[in-house]
Amino acid sequence: MILKLRKTVAFVGMMGAGKTAIGRVVAQKLNASFLDSDTEIELAANMSVREIFSRDGEPFFRAREAQIIKRLLETKTCILSTGGGAFTNEEIRKAMSNSCLSLWLKVDFDLLWSRVKSKESRPLLQTSDPFGTLRDIFEKRQDIYALADVSVMADKDLTVNEMSDRVIDALLTRPDVLEQIND
Repeated sequence: MILKLRKTVAFVGMMGAGKTAIGRVVAQKLNASFLDSDTEIELAANMSVREIFSRDGEPFFRAREAQIIKRLLETKTCILSTGGGAFTNEEIRKAMSNSCLSLWLKVDFDLLWSRVKSKESRPLLQTSDPFGTLRDIFEKRQDIYALADVSVMADKDLTVNEMSDRVIDALLTRPDVLEQIND
């Protein structure tokens, strides 16, 4: 059986949910292109996301993020990993709604914290209380992420490969997005 990606799938969800790692494997299994919006922003700015936040602030970053994601959605069909805050932007949600399938990679808070607590690359967690900050962001964003077209629950006991299979199984429920071709 051959699987053909018919429409871009944009991974949304919290920082540390595994959007990039799982998205990359899903793309590989589907023989599709993989793009990461944060990487594309860094390439365009010639600096890291953390440096952009530090130098220009979050509002500047969010404006560039919206521009880049909208541009990426207009290019070829792919698997797209987006930054944790991207889907909270109504302009980005609308662009996704018009051109791709949004997939919420859902992760429980404890697993999320275990993944991000020692990462200095997370600019929003550079506070005096990173645990409380993450909890606050997590709680504020859940209802917004729930607006995604599809959600897939992460499981700490599954490998990235097994999680990518779970995502593909969810995509197979959407023949407008993923088509099975019998060879």
